Amino acid sequence: MPFLQYVRIVARTTFTIVNNLYCVPAYVVWMMMLRLVRPLYAPIYWKIEGLMYHWLLAMVSLWAWTAGYEIVETGDDPVACMGRRTLVLANHQSTGDVPLLMTTWNPRPGVLSNLMWIMDRVFKFTNFGIVSVLHEDFFIQAGKAKREQSLDELREHIHKSYIPLGRQFMVLFPEGGFLHKRREISQRFAEKNNLPKLEYVSLPRAGAMKVILEEMGPLRDEGASTSKGKKDDNFNQSNSRRKSLVNKEIGDTIEWILDVTIAYPDRIPLHLQDIVCGIRPPCSTHIHYRLYPCTDVPADTEGMTNWLYDRFVEKDKMLEEYYRTGKFPSNGPTANVQRTVRQDNLRYLILHLFFIASTLIQLKVYYYLITLFYQ
Repeated sequence: MPFLQYVRIVARTTFTIVNNLYCVPAYVVWMMMLRLVRPLYAPIYWKIEGLMYHWLLAMVSLWAWTAGYEIVETGDDPVACMGRRTLVLANHQSTGDVPLLMTTWNPRPGVLSNLMWIMDRVFKFTNFGIVSVLHEDFFIQAGKAKREQSLDELREHIHKSYIPLGRQFMVLFPEGGFLHKRREISQRFAEKNNLPKLEYVSLPRAGAMKVILEEMGPLRDEGASTSKGKKDDNFNQSNSRRKSLVNKEIGDTIEWILDVTIAYPDRIPLHLQDIVCGIRPPCSTHIHYRLYPCTDVPADTEGMTNWLYDRFVEKDKMLEEYYRTGKFPSNGPTANVQRTVRQDNLRYLILHLFFIASTLIQLKVYYYLITLFYQ
């Protein structure tokens, strides 16, 4: 590796660490201070929190942007679902998926600030964990032993956080893990159950989507009768009635499914270390959108599972064609019109100045308080 590339990697890594040190604590301190007045001014608090959450995720998008990792979008224009409750389904290949989705959506006003991630519980213990806790993202526990408990917690979180806070987008990775970890298990499961063996994605798990659409889907009342056992059936019917009342007041129905397919150059995923350190040469990651009305999804468990399987079988075929031809299959006259995602450098500069100024102000306050305490 050339000496200058080593210097670049060290410089980028240092910048990212420093960037975290003056951005994440600044966000946390402002939110903890404003939390004191949240009981009186909750709508204003969550408006400010959403805005600052977006600004913080913009810093992550900066890492990818400055490394030369551009995003190219094709397929349906997601502008149709802006301002509507939308469930986002994405394939999952690496630790680079989430930062690149942040980069993709950063220029779109009102997306990142009104978004809830469903992520593995392990991310709760990263540097961004406290941010996700304050934003009230959802941490799901992996493994069969915790699966039912996690789904019950997701059901509760929808009514405790997602609906009351007016979030619009909910991001779910139905595969339940990275492709390289899931592919072999998925193919064995497919062979055992007479399902397609997928190469570019793995078979999805429908549990989380089932919970989301039972609680917020337009056909949720129809799906209540398919639940297991009389006790579960009564619970779902009661829950549906309660949600219908909420729906009349705040509109809690998921209206759209945004199906996102991420294709990396040469079939080699970008990883977080690539984005942070800029290890790989500049390249373009391709993101393809398919937009479905939520009413297209069957309400019953079997129909919903098959619908989700069909989407991932389609993803597998689309990715196969993309890696063979460099283009996704055309689903209409504008399906392959490429839209390169552009970032605003001036906005990045302003956000840096805001977080640096916030850190300096907070340190000044800390110093004053400590001095006052020891006088």
